[in-house]
Amino acid sequence: MNEEFHYKGGELYCEGVPVQQIAMKTGTPVYVYSQNHFLKQHAAIVDAFHEVDPLVCYSIKANSNLGLLRAMALAGSGFDAVSKGEVYRALRAGAEPGKIVFAGVGKTPDEIDYALEQGILMFNVESEAELEAISRVAAKRKMEAPVALRINPDVDPKTHKYISTGKRENKFGIDLDRAEACAKRIKELKNLRLRGLHLHIGSQITYADRHAEAIDKVTPFIKSLKQQDFPLEFLNVGGGYGISYHIGEGLPIADFAAQMAPRIKALGLKMLCEPGRFISGNGGILLTQVVYDKPSGDKDFLIVDAAMNDLLRPSIYQAYHLAWPVKSPGLPDGGALSDDSPIDEAGPGDGITYDVVGPVCESGDYFALGRNLPKMNEGELLAIFSCGAYGMAMASNYNTRGRPAEVIVDGNQYWVAHDRETIEDVIRGERLTPRETFSAKA
Repeated sequence: MNEEFHYKGGELYCEGVPVQQIAMKTGTPVYVYSQNHFLKQHAAIVDAFHEVDPLVCYSIKANSNLGLLRAMALAGSGFDAVSKGEVYRALRAGAEPGKIVFAGVGKTPDEIDYALEQGILMFNVESEAELEAISRVAAKRKMEAPVALRINPDVDPKTHKYISTGKRENKFGIDLDRAEACAKRIKELKNLRLRGLHLHIGSQITYADRHAEAIDKVTPFIKSLKQQDFPLEFLNVGGGYGISYHIGEGLPIADFAAQMAPRIKALGLKMLCEPGRFISGNGGILLTQVVYDKPSGDKDFLIVDAAMNDLLRPSIYQAYHLAWPVKSPGLPDGGALSDDSPIDEAGPGDGITYDVVGPVCESGDYFALGRNLPKMNEGELLAIFSCGAYGMAMASNYNTRGRPAEVIVDGNQYWVAHDRETIEDVIRGERLTPRETFSAKA
């Protein structure tokens, strides 16, 4: 999956750091990120699409840790935000306002005003009603708001239904039948400037032709807009490039670029893209400690100290995450997470078939079902891989559990980039008695 997480001497490393040392320092559960992976993935996109001079706007929602955002900003990355909070995070991390795009179907007037005040690159607009709202806020500021119409091209991304965004039945974007009317309305509103179009058809896409088909579908509309003298500058092709959860599942970014870049170049527009998972997904692991081994009926439950509140994807998407002991003496040094890896799942008779579960009071609290693993004992560490995207970002305090610590590894050094939440952190803001009471109006 990537060379930053590898086994050496039968022990798992992140870059140059044995991850057991991190767990001993911080406790578990803990997220561990390879900074180098994030930067390499960003550079890979820039290189693959070099002929269209891409602006990569990392999708903050995938992993919003400020330390990682700071590293991305220093590498020249832009950012894709879907809330006022994410715009704030990007700016706090040192992002250039002119490299921030603001997406999302439900931007409030307050969020729009804040983004305009900061001078962001543009809004990805999802509806006629949103055009009107942005125009009203921009008029109050006596300024012109930069916008891109998000087009729903009705393309099947062939991914999980919860992360499909480019089909007609999805809530995202404007269908091509209504897009012409939206363009006409932009001219009428005066306080808007149409800078480009936006396409994002879904996430975890492992077919190289899906994005190309979407570009083909909007090409006639782009040509029509140019004929109407709209000052188009950008084609934002979104993100969604799939990664390997199962070994060998994802495609090289060059496979996507080979089909997309010539089409973008022919349109004469600058390229934006908004990758999240592709940059962060395989750049993080979740370390957890075995609490109990519980045989029950025909099952053997491996109960760990991480839970669904720490990593929600298996529970809501039935998502697969590779899991393997941190100490694994039989593994060769080097590319333990490559296509010839022996650890995707232990073969029949090579281990024990476990359900790896957490302590939360839900039957859906699990990380792996029916997984063959080496025998594990209480106190040993298990690594859950491919957790850099939508892991900590979706974590909660369910069951009054503090969220995990986050650690960033840079070469042979590491640092705690987010402290583990204490119980006091979790209940901060709650009150036992009223500070102020309010009476209902007659």
